[in-house]
Amino acid sequence: MKKILMVATIPATLRAFLLPFAQHFRNQGWQVDAIACGISACDRCHQVFDRVWDVEWSRNPLDPRNFLKTPSAIQEIVTRGQYDIVHVHTPVAAFVTRYALRNLRKQLKTKVIYTAHGFHFHPAGKPLKNAVFRSLEKFAGNWTDYLVVINHEDEAAAKRHQLVSPQHLCYMPGIGVDLDYYNPDKISDREVEEVRQELGLTAETQLLLSVAELIPRKHPEDVLRAFAKLAKSEVCLAFAGDGPLMDKMQELTSELGVQKQVRFLGLRQDIPTLMRVATATLLASEQEGLPRCVMESMSLGTPVIGTSIRGTQDLLKDGCGFLVEVGDVEGLSNAIAYVLDNPIEAGIVAQRGRDRMAVFELEQVIKLHDQLYAEALSV
Repeated sequence: MKKILMVATIPATLRAFLLPFAQHFRNQGWQVDAIACGISACDRCHQVFDRVWDVEWSRNPLDPRNFLKTPSAIQEIVTRGQYDIVHVHTPVAAFVTRYALRNLRKQLKTKVIYTAHGFHFHPAGKPLKNAVFRSLEKFAGNWTDYLVVINHEDEAAAKRHQLVSPQHLCYMPGIGVDLDYYNPDKISDREVEEVRQELGLTAETQLLLSVAELIPRKHPEDVLRAFAKLAKSEVCLAFAGDGPLMDKMQELTSELGVQKQVRFLGLRQDIPTLMRVATATLLASEQEGLPRCVMESMSLGTPVIGTSIRGTQDLLKDGCGFLVEVGDVEGLSNAIAYVLDNPIEAGIVAQRGRDRMAVFELEQVIKLHDQLYAEALSV
């Protein structure tokens, strides 16, 4: 029996991205286990994985706690499991795990694969921070059998900085989006109407939607300020997500005088329905890998306005969405106004975006993993 260990910093990453892969490989007869901090409390993870292992690490990649007990715990798990493949995701889990297995992987003949969900170094990053994270990735590249990148900017950066040898670098179009789940035809008019009533929207009210954590990297204040510039009373803005900026955002909403038009929804389980209700979705981030919320919105045929950054550009280029520069509140407001005032043109863009999603479909990405694992195990 082939064995794979999937590793992420927190179980939310496993739930959001990796459960379909675990199910696929278990159906193929593999043993599929997982590591994450706090995974023992994740009921869904217990259902999908054969075994789960709790390890302690901080989401801060420079926290010394990551290098005290955790590497030895990982070494023990991998030695006992005798895994054919260890596939790591998210920067902290990826670096600590590769560090822990830097010598052991050859002894056990374990292949270590790292999927980078967006490098921590990027053109908009601060020079010192970029230099630190670039150096860490370069070090860890020596302990990596295959590096998977999910956007073309990271692919170019990996080649330019020689993070791994060219034959060990693999581009994949993201981690996959389930086009059957994010299917506009599967969302009923009743579900749409229930959400509209919940949000207090009249028949004439248009909804703008931001699905993102309320954290500085996502620039939710830019979205709010761009919305306020519209000065359109018949339009509402909803934030689906939580985070440390929640209080500040609510205060800013009052300062801008748009509190009656803005909804803070917190974490939601009905994102597809919210996106179907929305006239457009907005993402003002300064850093992404390949944003899932953009792919979901495109799959559902809802126009997307995003920033010209890696990942988002890959998705929205060639007229598949609307791009503005990071921090350009005026440009973001103008793009929103265009979508609101030109529904036919926006609909054409949205359809183009939906057609584009075939390349990013989940089953296609799973097939690419089949091919990658087969290649890794043949060497």
